[in-house]
Amino acid sequence: MSVVVRFAPSPTGYLHAGNARIALINWLYAKAHGGRFILRLDDTDAARVKPEYVAAIGEDLAWLGIDWRDEPVRQSARLALYQEAANRLKAQGRLYPCYETAAELDAKRKLQAAAHKPPLYDRTGLKLTADERARLEAEGRRPHFRFLLDHRTISYDDLVRGPTTIETASQSDPVLIKEDGTVLYTLASVVDDAALGITHVIRGEDHVTNTGTQIELFEALGASAPRFGHLSLLIGADGAPLSKRIESLALKNLRADGIETLALASFLAKLGTGDPLEPINALGDLAKGFALDRFGKAPARFDPAELSSLSARTIHAMSFERARPRLSALGLGAADAAYWNAVRGNLARLDDAKTWWPVINGPLVPVIEDAAFAMLAASLLPDDRLDGTSWGLWTKRIAEASGRKGKALFHPLRLALTGRGDGPAMADLLPLIGRERALARLAGHTS
Repeated sequence: MSVVVRFAPSPTGYLHAGNARIALINWLYAKAHGGRFILRLDDTDAARVKPEYVAAIGEDLAWLGIDWRDEPVRQSARLALYQEAANRLKAQGRLYPCYETAAELDAKRKLQAAAHKPPLYDRTGLKLTADERARLEAEGRRPHFRFLLDHRTISYDDLVRGPTTIETASQSDPVLIKEDGTVLYTLASVVDDAALGITHVIRGEDHVTNTGTQIELFEALGASAPRFGHLSLLIGADGAPLSKRIESLALKNLRADGIETLALASFLAKLGTGDPLEPINALGDLAKGFALDRFGKAPARFDPAELSSLSARTIHAMSFERARPRLSALGLGAADAAYWNAVRGNLARLDDAKTWWPVINGPLVPVIEDAAFAMLAASLLPDDRLDGTSWGLWTKRIAEASGRKGKALFHPLRLALTGRGDGPAMADLLPLIGRERALARLAGHTS
């Protein structure tokens, strides 16, 4: 069986890390099995859907490296399919009208709670006669429609959680169509999954309780249910639930903060597994051997500090060939491999590379702590072209001539040559600064 998966965001806001994790895991699962990834936009909520959110979903997924073959499927263009399915269910007696208002339903739930009963719908709508329905509609009431559950045991093998059992008798008949005729997610999603040939539905564990209803709905529509896998939800570093509304975790903001794409992908793909967080060279590396049975049932901890650390390590491991076009985009087209290899280990984000360009190429105001010591150092600087061995030879000469060692030796030299007390290894920086500029700075001149 060819694997077909889907990612189905609602374009009513920007994608967050939790959304991206579901999208990425679906994509990786498809790649690992030579399957197909479909992007479906659940855009039937006309009041909340905005064009900028639709565009942002595509941009965020593209930034993450997720691709798909066809145009996104838009539910707003498939309303006729949902209506046809609804008509079939009505003809079967599985979709029935109900006329209670929200206030009346709330009052029923309160009475059930007071009697220590579960808040289940009592199927009043199912018991109405044609005359009673006509009278309610004459009063101005418009029906919403509920799906009649079989109230049976649903058992399936969850791709993540293993053997799972759901008793639909413990659930209320779900509303599939609102009073205004709007088709709700459960019906639209099942109709689309059946029509698009979705074979595997991989989503968050907050949908586990929906699965029994959806399996019954697939069967009622004469379709085979896909296999289901439910991933544990994300929690914060403090163990508290990670709200998808935390603005800082929107992909557009993570991107603006300089988080590396491959770092985020590696981080999201391994959250909830026992796999170590390591830099990767390409997104396809994650698909090799990808398996859902690596994910545990415990909540997955999302620690922004760990993500930032992995992003920095991804930069530190980045080759100059990969960095070159991005350096050029930062205005560092003249940077070469020696520059990149010297500074990359000190970068928290790639655009920090701009910080070190003037340190090497100037202009820079040197910091001279001891002018006499700086003059001595200048007199001992090797005469020939500086290379990777020059710093060691030079500081050995200075140590022998001055008696200094450790911080007293190295720190004033770094301050004079770079104007900073920390940074990349001086053995790498000195050849880039060059002999002429080094002598000028040791003399206290801006260069």
